[in-house]
Amino acid sequence: MMENERSAAINIGGKEYELILTTRATKAIAGRYGGLENLGEKLMKSENFEMALDEIIWLITILANQSILIQNLRNKNSPQELLTEEEVELLTTPFDLAAYKNAITEAMFKGTKRNVESEEETPKNVEVG
Repeated sequence: MMENERSAAINIGGKEYELILTTRATKAIAGRYGGLENLGEKLMKSENFEMALDEIIWLITILANQSILIQNLRNKNSPQELLTEEEVELLTTPFDLAAYKNAITEAMFKGTKRNVESEEETPKNVEVG
């Protein structure tokens, strides 16, 4: 898919969605959690299961809709409908959401990482002989 290097793919109700951490999504997440750094803590420390589910559903909806919004921006004549939290709730199981948590983490990581080329691990000052 188009944004692959900065997205993580998930399947909801037989349809594939890309989770993308855009600047817009970052602003929404910061508004809800007071910053990306608080998000992981919030997800891991959710007082109860239902609250954790609500957070994951909200995040999935926000992140999956970024790819649809980008698509709609590029194809103004054939916009796709945005995903709703209700659809995510109806088309998923709690078991799915556990797997989506990993995809959320992956999308966050890809969205926030600097494009740093990893240097080859070459030991310096190697004694020869």
